[in-house]
Amino acid sequence: MDLEYIKNTDSELAELVEEELKRQTNTIELIASENFASKAVIAAAGTVLTNKYAEGKPYKRFYNGCDVIDKVEMLAVERAKKLFGAEHVNVQPHSGAQANMAVFFYALKYGDTVMGMDLSNGGHLSHGSPVNFSGTYFNIVSYGVNEYGEIDYDEVQRLADESRPKMIICGASNYSKIIDFKKFKEIADSVGAFLMADIAHIAGLVAGGVHPSPVGYADFVTSTTHKTLRGPRGGIIMCSNEHAAGIDKAVFPGIQGGPLEHIIAAKAVAFKEALQPEFKVYAQQIVKNAKALAQSLLDENIDIVGNGTENHVMTIDLTKTGKTGKDIANVLEKVGITANKNTVPNDPQSPFVTSGVRLGSAAVTTRGFKEEDMTEVGKIIASAITVCDNEIALKNLRERSQKLCDKYPLY
Repeated sequence: MDLEYIKNTDSELAELVEEELKRQTNTIELIASENFASKAVIAAAGTVLTNKYAEGKPYKRFYNGCDVIDKVEMLAVERAKKLFGAEHVNVQPHSGAQANMAVFFYALKYGDTVMGMDLSNGGHLSHGSPVNFSGTYFNIVSYGVNEYGEIDYDEVQRLADESRPKMIICGASNYSKIIDFKKFKEIADSVGAFLMADIAHIAGLVAGGVHPSPVGYADFVTSTTHKTLRGPRGGIIMCSNEHAAGIDKAVFPGIQGGPLEHIIAAKAVAFKEALQPEFKVYAQQIVKNAKALAQSLLDENIDIVGNGTENHVMTIDLTKTGKTGKDIANVLEKVGITANKNTVPNDPQSPFVTSGVRLGSAAVTTRGFKEEDMTEVGKIIASAITVCDNEIALKNLRERSQKLCDKYPLY
């Protein structure tokens, strides 16, 4: 990466950026919510567009001098609409959580009942966690997964009939199965509720055609742009024209001020990349790699929630081993693999310790890993869990992971 200008002004920061690039280069990245943006996306995020204030919508700004900015933002909007087949897209949310907040602000009133997936079962903080705004200001009814790690749609229907929510949220931060958006829409319609689909984790899979789309079923579709979509860190909201004006107003002036137009430019680049035929190949490989990793772990007698995956994410269940997610995530970092501790359904451990480790295949797929590489990754992980106190063995595993990193240079 070109750090010339940073080096000339702030050599200390430049050294840290180079240090982080080295870490990413020499690490197998399995954090499911992370990916490697292209050089073009990174370059777009660092343009002079960062200099411009542009409160309001394109062509209806509160600042002068937005003629070019309007074109940039509309480029992102039109590409996102084409990519997902949406009638209306707002590309201004700074994050996925703020995209969700905007929907809440538009569709709900304080104290309304909302149904969302429980955080410990794979939901997201902004789907009703008591420590988040969503759980603080709204009445939350949570649904989870069954013993097979799957959403029980009959149970969701029962809870909806019982609680009569104003809005139902589908989508997750840690769910390894295909989500039935049509079924969720039927449940929402049966109780007169809005349906919000948060596809932050699977947006790239939806765009690539390897996961069904919620567009056309959900009243609101929210997403980040930096996970499987492989763009900059940010969020978007999609909806029908019926809700367009209300959603736009909820974003600004509802919850945000000036949009980050340099990041919106980077989103535009990412959407263009995702519209290319090769992105479909990438999305297909994400799923192939995830399945190969899951099978490798199962072959090594490592338990996985739901016994596999249908998308990019899976969770190792360490309950039977007596080891914690926190400890094993730290062990994996020692052998050159980054992952995050995560709760498993009915987890006996606290959310700060957990009994699980979440893994995702999007970043390593960007890097070039194929199925045979994921099989080796699975063997390294399984061995690390077994020999976690043996420093010599861990060093050998680190050498194996480094070989994979060397095989697929980053940038």
